[in-house]
Amino acid sequence: MSDNIIRLNKTLIKDNLKDLVRNSVEETLNALLDHEANELVKAERYERSGNRQGYRSGHYDRTFTTTSGDVTLHVPKLKGIRFETAIIERYRRRECSVEEALVEMYFAGVSLRRVEDITEALWGSKVSPGTISNLNKKAYEHIEQWRIRPLAEEYPYIYVDGVFLKRSWGGEVKNVSILIAIGVNKDGYREILGAVEGMKEDKESWKNFFIFLKKRGLSGVRLVIGDKCLGMLESLEEVYPNAKYQRCTVHFSRNVFSVIPHGKIPIVNRMLKAIHAQENKNTARVKAQAVAQQLREMKLTAAAKKIETGIDETLTYMDYPAQHWNRIRTTNLIEWVNREIKRRIWAIGVFSDGQSALMFVCARLCYVAGTYWEKNRYLNMEHLFEQEKERSFEQESTC
Repeated sequence: MSDNIIRLNKTLIKDNLKDLVRNSVEETLNALLDHEANELVKAERYERSGNRQGYRSGHYDRTFTTTSGDVTLHVPKLKGIRFETAIIERYRRRECSVEEALVEMYFAGVSLRRVEDITEALWGSKVSPGTISNLNKKAYEHIEQWRIRPLAEEYPYIYVDGVFLKRSWGGEVKNVSILIAIGVNKDGYREILGAVEGMKEDKESWKNFFIFLKKRGLSGVRLVIGDKCLGMLESLEEVYPNAKYQRCTVHFSRNVFSVIPHGKIPIVNRMLKAIHAQENKNTARVKAQAVAQQLREMKLTAAAKKIETGIDETLTYMDYPAQHWNRIRTTNLIEWVNREIKRRIWAIGVFSDGQSALMFVCARLCYVAGTYWEKNRYLNMEHLFEQEKERSFEQESTC
């Protein structure tokens, strides 16, 4: 009985069916091209006709990618008339959409090998790493234009930070810092304002970065949110003297935790949260003094000193609308972006130079902003503008 069982080679059948479909598609498309050529010259091949508008002059081959795989098109050459085909025009449009999809997949964090597999599944043939690299070079030109674009409106809130990548330098692997700025515009939407290469987060690098933003038109800055960095603070005072500084409360807490025993962290964390649970800056300062005194009683003098000298930098957000407090007292927004960048870096490892690192980061920033931020308003800025009107009115009344 078992001798009568027919065993099918599924792989062989699948390959044969694919070849059959591809051959059928190839024959059909070439027949359409021949028909279009006949329509243009007003005569069949070798036909004698007084209405003839041109003559055949052979053909040239062109590869056409379909869902069934690559097929060869025999594109007719004509004398006396130009051959134009709707098939080739559709092919050009399709090529453009394929290019956009490939670049978008790469920027989204899809590995080169995965891109090859996806293109084979969708279009029947793999796209080589070289092709993707060439497409990326084209994309980088557009990214650079986006990076240096004019900033035509006000951005009341600015988040700044740096992300460290590894790059080759004189045969050695060294860290390179990419400085990033994210703004919230007057309509409450987030926007990537800029990114530059800074060998380290020193004053010169930060000053050049702020000047770069200012020259492009960045204005209306009320508050800059970032981690504690003396170089950044000194540069901010020089370039944007009217902007206030908000130290990230999360980073400040971690700084306090670094000088206390691990077992004390939960209780100290609750004490720090109690400071920021106050209704205004004055009561928060009073609470901070009480917390510092408690820490001294607990023999945590170093932690008490950090609170006494640094807490005021973390309370600047209380000068702004309470509706904004949760989102302007930390760098969580830009930290999330940095994590998205670092999540993709591990697949690359070391960049060949600083420009490559910068372009990669900008590509990722562009993707994140376009994917997640375009339609989602981050803050209702009317609260800020109403507060500013009220304070302006109060100042005029007292004068």
